[in-house]
Formats: sequence, C-alpha cells, structure tokens
Amino acid sequence: MRVIGLILAGVMACLPHAANAQGAADFKSMTIVVGFSPGGGYDAYARLLARFMDRYLPGNPKPVVQNMPGASGMKSVLYLDTPSTPKDGTVITAFNPGLIIDSLLSPQKIGMRFDQVSWVGSISKDFRVCYSWAETGIKTFAQLVAYPQFNIGAPAAGSSAYINAAELKSIFGVKVHHVTGYPGSAEERLAIERRELDGGCGAWSSNPPNWIEQKKINPLVTFSADPVPNLNEPVPYAPDLTKSPEDSALVKLLSGADPLGRPYVVSRQVPPERLAALRRAFDQTIKDPQFLAEAAKMDLPISPIDGATSEKMIKDLYAVPDSLIARARETVQ
Repeated sequence: MRVIGLILAGVMACLPHAANAQGAADFKSMTIVVGFSPGGGYDAYARLLARFMDRYLPGNPKPVVQNMPGASGMKSVLYLDTPSTPKDGTVITAFNPGLIIDSLLSPQKIGMRFDQVSWVGSISKDFRVCYSWAETGIKTFAQLVAYPQFNIGAPAAGSSAYINAAELKSIFGVKVHHVTGYPGSAEERLAIERRELDGGCGAWSSNPPNWIEQKKINPLVTFSADPVPNLNEPVPYAPDLTKSPEDSALVKLLSGADPLGRPYVVSRQVPPERLAALRRAFDQTIKDPQFLAEAAKMDLPISPIDGATSEKMIKDLYAVPDSLIARARETVQ
C-alpha cells in the first residue's frame, strides 16, 4: 500500500493543477468578462484563454466567457466591484487599455485609477497600426494627410482607437472624422467593408486574414515601437514622423498603455492568496505548448506580461509629469 501511495503521489505531481492547488482553495467557477461584443480581438483572446486555463486553476473549473460591451470596456471593469459580483477571484475582466490613458486625461469621467484594481497579467502587447481601406486609394502616410476627410471608427472617446485617431488629427494634421458607438472591432470592420468608414486604427492581429492576404487594407503608420507580427512591409513609426521632441514624447505617452494590450484584472478586494493562484494559472497557461500552438493557428500573437510587471507599468504611467498630461488632454479633445 505504501508503494501504491508513492506512485499515486508521483502521478498527482505530474498533473498540471497539482502545484497550483497548494495555498489556495479550489475555484468552484470562473468567468472571464470581455468588455466588447463577440468576434473581436479581445473576445478571441479570452476564448482561447478559457479553453486552457482550467488546467492550471485549483479545482479545474472550466472558464465561461461573458461579453459585456459598453464604454470601451469600462462597464466590465466597474462590474468587478458591484455588490453582486464575487470578490473571490472567480470573475476576471478584459478591457481596452486606452482607458488607462483616459483615466489620466479625464479622471472625473472615468472615476477610478487602474492602480485600484489587481492585475492578473496581459496576454499580448497591442501592436497598433492605422490603415486605410484599399478602395480609398490611400497607400502612404502622406496621402492620408492629404485626404479630404478620413472617417474612422471607435467604441467611444477614450478607447485606444479614438486616441490614435485623435493623434493623427491633432499632431499630424490628418482630417479625421470620428465615428463612435461601435460595440467592438467586429462591427467596425463591417462598417469599413460597407465603406461607412475609410479605415481604422487597431491591433494588426485583429484584422481578418483575408484583408491582409488580399491586400484589402493598406498599413500607413504604427504606434508600436516593436516590430509588428505579420506586418511584412515597412511602415513608419508615429514618433519618428513628429516635428519636435515634445510631440514625439506626447505620442509615446498616449501609446504608453499599448504594451498592456490584452489585460486581465480582478477586483482589489480579491484576497492575496486567490490573486496569487490566478497569476500562477495565467502564467502557466500562456506557456502551455498546446495553447501556444492554437494561438499561432489563430494568428494571435502572444507576448505576455505578468501581473507584477503590469502593476509596475501602471505605477510609472501615473507618475508622468502634469505638464505632459495637460498637452495630451488637449490633443485628444
């Protein structure tokens, strides 16, 4: 019997969830709340995460994805602290990191800071590119600047797409016309195909593969300092196009939350041991070979940032000088 017990112990040690079960009670359920409608990039990443994260959560609950569009994901963030929402780590939220910058520029509107939530981590950086629908004839950034009116969509003011478009308008002189109110990028893409919009600014990985393969869109400028995965042609980096060091610093500030492109957070009320279990499960999931293989098959880049590093990045953003924040506020108005 002692030998059998040792064998069973060895088998249990090999199971993905065994190490995680120590130090935290089993999770009875898990809900991933996505602040956007189905079919977009945030939704795709969340559903991929849900397919594998149960392997590493104590208790192995199968995560359920719940879409809660509204105010660029702000509705889903505020949901974490509503009285009816469990504060035991069983509800996590994915949202648009543009809200972080918006909380710096419009604190009264947002009503919270993102150092007031606990960070599980980010599944990938946001490799942001502004592009035109090919039928517009816009192929270069210079042609974009000369275009009479460039209609561009966003969920709401303060979203990453809105901020990028505002930069094009205020810093580079592009004649942008904002069209807001889209629940998510899926609806924006339909509007582009219907020619209601002339293009967009967003994560390059969120674009349909056939758009890229068939050259239905032309990439014009990137706001990402790092090379953009699956972008196989030279595209200028926005800060390099500015006319002054001050403008370059401004563009970098407004893109400062992009490295946290696909973030996951929980309520600050979640106990430390539960947050630690969530972080372990998240970190192990995004290293899982099957998870990575599936992400590659779906053309979803994985460039993770752990929870502790995410919190440090947030702290640094909130330490930006007031003078630069004031300029940034004028830029996006």
